Amino acid sequence: MPNRFSGHSLTCFRGERFVFEALEFHVESGEALVLTGPNGSGKSSLIRIMAGLLAAVDGRLEWNGDPVAATPEDHSARLHYVGYQDAIKPVMTVRENLAFWAGLRGGVGKVPEALETVGLGAIADMPAQFLSSGQRRRLSLARIVASVAELWLLDEPTVGLDRHAVGILEGLVERHRAGGGMAVLATHQPIALGGTERGLDISGFAARRQIFDDVEARR
Repeated sequence: MPNRFSGHSLTCFRGERFVFEALEFHVESGEALVLTGPNGSGKSSLIRIMAGLLAAVDGRLEWNGDPVAATPEDHSARLHYVGYQDAIKPVMTVRENLAFWAGLRGGVGKVPEALETVGLGAIADMPAQFLSSGQRRRLSLARIVASVAELWLLDEPTVGLDRHAVGILEGLVERHRAGGGMAVLATHQPIALGGTERGLDISGFAARRQIFDDVEARR
C-alpha cells in the first residue's frame, strides 16, 4: 500500500508578511511533486515546512492521515532535505564532506558509489574550496544517493547545474520513484521527469490577508 504525505490549510508567515495561505498538497509513493511560482511566492518556505524546519502558522502535515507533529522524529527519519544553500566545509575534501553527511544516516559505505553517480569520483580527494558552483551542487545532491530516505525534499536542485548534471538529477529522481520513493522539488527551471510528475503553482495560494490587522491580532 503506498504511503501518502499531505498538507492541509497551510499558512506561512515570514518577514512580517503572510506568504501563502490555505495551501493544500499531497504526494504518494512513486510520485514527484514539482513546486513552481515566482520568486517570493513561498516555494522554499513550503519545502522547509515539509521538512519540519519551519513552522506553519496554521494548517497541518499528515503522513498516511496521521499528524506529522505527533511523531516529528519519525518524520525526520523518513526524509532527506537538500536546501538551496550548499552545506559544505571548504577545508574538507569532497569525500570527507559527503562521508560526514552520509554518516548521519548510516550511508558511509555508499560514498564512493554516490560520488561516481554525480560525476565527482575523480576529484574525491580535492578540498571542497576548489569546487565550482556546479560541482558544489553535485556534491550536495550526492547526499541523497548515499543516504536512504523515502521522501526527498529538494529546494532549487538544478541551480548551478549544466544540462548533463540536470540529466543526472532527473535520472536519480526517476530511479527513486521507481523504487517506491517520493520527491518534492521546488524549482523555477524546467525539469523532465517522464511527464508523470504533478505540478503545484504556489502563487495560486497567495495570501490575501491584511498584514497589519493580522499581525496586530497575533500580538
